Amino acid sequence: MLKKIYWLPCIISLFLYSHAYAIELDEATMTVPLNDLGTTTTLSPKQVTRGKRLFNNTCSQCHNGGITKTNPNVGLDPEALSLATPRRDNIESLIDYMTNPTSYDGAEEIAELHPSIKSADIFSKMRNLTDDDLFTIAGYILIQPKVVFEKWGGGKIYY
Repeated sequence: MLKKIYWLPCIISLFLYSHAYAIELDEATMTVPLNDLGTTTTLSPKQVTRGKRLFNNTCSQCHNGGITKTNPNVGLDPEALSLATPRRDNIESLIDYMTNPTSYDGAEEIAELHPSIKSADIFSKMRNLTDDDLFTIAGYILIQPKVVFEKWGGGKIYY
């Protein structure tokens, strides 16, 4: 009985102080490219949190830390996204990819290989994602290089 009482204050204090160490993102960090025209959008902290949760639940099995487990040469880092055809370095293009994915060079549709809205019958995690969910996931992907820097998409050397 004494052991249970001893641990209770420790657990409560850990819970209370865990929120004090959460990173607070400024407006510049939460501002990301919206489209190819150079328009930007600023995500709310709630959208970033939701995007992180959705990414972790839906995408991180293959893209943990911004890498691509099936092809380590292509990650979710800004350079790799900008070199894809078509470019995938803004929210609208990432939503397009999550809806109907193509190969890195844009030559082939790969919906049967990569989870997407188009292949939601095969990849059940994609079935219930809304347009807003895709928006927040894309925003989260684009914010991560500003938060964890080169670790995002950096692969084994960082994780």
